[in-house]
Amino acid sequence: MPLYTADALVLRTYKLGEADRIVVFLTRDRGKKRGVAPHAGKSRKRFGGALEPLSEVRVAYFEKERRELVSLNYAELVRSPFGAVSGEALGYSAYFAELIDEWAAEADADDRLFRLGTSVLEALVAGAPVEPLARYFECWLLRLQGVYPLDLRLSAEAEAFVEGTRRVTPADVGGLGPSPLVLRELEGKHRTVIQSHLDKELRSARVLRDMRRLAPASP
Repeated sequence: MPLYTADALVLRTYKLGEADRIVVFLTRDRGKKRGVAPHAGKSRKRFGGALEPLSEVRVAYFEKERRELVSLNYAELVRSPFGAVSGEALGYSAYFAELIDEWAAEADADDRLFRLGTSVLEALVAGAPVEPLARYFECWLLRLQGVYPLDLRLSAEAEAFVEGTRRVTPADVGGLGPSPLVLRELEGKHRTVIQSHLDKELRSARVLRDMRRLAPASP
């Protein structure tokens, strides 16, 4: 049973019994994988804090032919969304991870999607404004998947932001200067496209909406 090492983004982690965890992760070179992290629920020695959604990690795993789940040997943390400066940013990290998980194909390498995820994580940790960053991420995710429509009927300001995302990195998206009205417009349009494509609403999107509703009003 061969041992593989890879750069990866953690997308989702959930319980398997009392001690083990199932980890869904996107590798740069071999696509999305699902694996068992033994004893990750009781011991932090081998996995530490490396299994949170959108964490960038270096993983080692064993993979047996015709077996759905790989066996994680270790995960070494490279960069974590817990380096972000706000709870809102952490909420968006779960949203980004869930979107990648929904679009990434099993065992099908997609270097562009991996690089989008890591660059957005880097910008998030560096303190980039989260709502422009989310709209940037949605624009590029939908482009990369070939489902970004040309007939959204956007306002001129929203069109300018969408075009601007082609020229800047995630870290520089705040420089595009979108107004709150433009961000709400794009959020609504993108949500419609995403829900239509996935035929469901993302759980993390509902959480973000609830967080916004419960946030104290600006003075």
